Amino acid sequence: MAFQILLNLMIAFLWMFLNNDWTASGFIIGYVLGVAVLVVMRRFFDGRLYLGKIWAILKLVALLLRELVASSYVVVKAVLRPNLNIRPAILMYHTELESDWEVAVLITMLCLTPGSVVLEVSKDNRTLYIHAMDIQDVKQFDANIRNTFERAILEVTRS
Repeated sequence: MAFQILLNLMIAFLWMFLNNDWTASGFIIGYVLGVAVLVVMRRFFDGRLYLGKIWAILKLVALLLRELVASSYVVVKAVLRPNLNIRPAILMYHTELESDWEVAVLITMLCLTPGSVVLEVSKDNRTLYIHAMDIQDVKQFDANIRNTFERAILEVTRS
C-alpha cells in the first residue's frame, strides 16, 4: 500500500514538472492521472488498490462517529429519565479478530462508545469481558458488535 501511495504521488509530481504547472489543480490532475495508472497496473500489485483501504478506514471512522452519537443519546436519555430503568450486565464476548492490533481497535471503539466498557481481555485475545449499561438481549448485543465493529475492522485489515 505504501508503494502505491508513493508511486501515485511521484506520478502527480512528474505531471506537475512536465507541464510546469505548480498549482493545486495541476497536482490534482496529476494525482487523478496517477490513480488511473494504478488502476491499469493493479494486477502487478499485491492486494487491492490503496484507495479501497482508505475508503474502508473512512467507513470505520464514520461507523465509530455514528455509534458514538447514537449511544450518547441513549445514555443521556437513560440518565435524564426520572426512574432509572436499566439492566446492567457483564458479558463474555468471543471475537473473531486475531491480531493484537485488531483486538486493540475493537476495545478502543467499545470503550469510546458510552454505555460499554471492556473490563478484561483473555490471554489469547479472543474473549472480552464487557460491562454494558443497559442490555435488552445478549445475543443481539453480540450480533451488533460482530456485524458493525468487527466487520468494519476486518474490512480494513484483511481485504
